[in-house]
Amino acid sequence: MEAQLIALVILLPFALAFIYAGIHEYLRFKSDGRATYGLVYDEDTGTTRVTGIAEDEDAYDPEEFDPNDFRDPDIRYDDDPEEPKT
Repeated sequence: MEAQLIALVILLPFALAFIYAGIHEYLRFKSDGRATYGLVYDEDTGTTRVTGIAEDEDAYDPEEFDPNDFRDPDIRYDDDPEEPKT
């Protein structure tokens, strides 16, 4: 097998995924208009993800993150969410 064919076989899935993502975003743009993407923090799970952000919302700023505000779902809490039940 030639080296060019091996390189094509390796790169083709990535090229197809890139083209698919471009077409998907173009169709979304045509139907919904311009979008703002950013990092969003989920307080329940303590995770972040990249998603579309509404115009009236702010993106997640890692500088303002306080790990003490995370509410671990594996820990049972009493009425006061600040103190975990042991």
